[in-house]
Amino acid sequence: MILETLAVGPFQANCYVLGDSESKQALVIDPGAEFDKIWDKVTWHSLQVKKIFLTHAHGDHIGAVSELLNRTAAELLLHKDDHPLLVDPGKNGSADYGYPISINGPVHFLGEGDLMECGRIKLKVLHTPGHTPGGICLLGDKLLFTGDTLFYGSIGRTDFSYSSLQQLLQSIGDKLLSLENDIKIYPGHGPSSTLGWEKEYNPFLQPSFLYQYGART
Repeated sequence: MILETLAVGPFQANCYVLGDSESKQALVIDPGAEFDKIWDKVTWHSLQVKKIFLTHAHGDHIGAVSELLNRTAAELLLHKDDHPLLVDPGKNGSADYGYPISINGPVHFLGEGDLMECGRIKLKVLHTPGHTPGGICLLGDKLLFTGDTLFYGSIGRTDFSYSSLQQLLQSIGDKLLSLENDIKIYPGHGPSSTLGWEKEYNPFLQPSFLYQYGART
């Protein structure tokens, strides 16, 4: 398997290029900006991008989507509850920073438990609302792409009008805490980690904090 991590754009959002080294089929997760930087990795490995996954539709995670769609025949996938953000620069935050992004066109909507395949790569969709209504994590073989749900030592922002700290913590408690400790997490910003480390040291994942919000521990 090929896995490239690229921190892109002014907010240094993590974009992931995940490829099957045998078939050369690939998927891109959260192409937020700097298309040329992303495309360099795709062409370096001679990959064919078949799918573009969005863990959520904030502006810093979608800025290079249109260019990538124009260059490939890839399918765009996200949860339906984030589609209103995808098409509205006011909701996805891009208008606030002077670079309005609106992505229209065909979209494949993902749902809880969907198993997506790309070559030999298999990813299971976990719906983890809270940061945004349609936030998702993508679970593979001993790896988990968490978007802005879970970071190294922290969690995603919940100060947007459509966000909820309680919902985010319940998503983490219901969907992530039961997973194996040795699963490596690849977040939407910042360094990677493991679920075991986060369970042990992330202050937002401690039972006493989760209990306050009715989240499973």
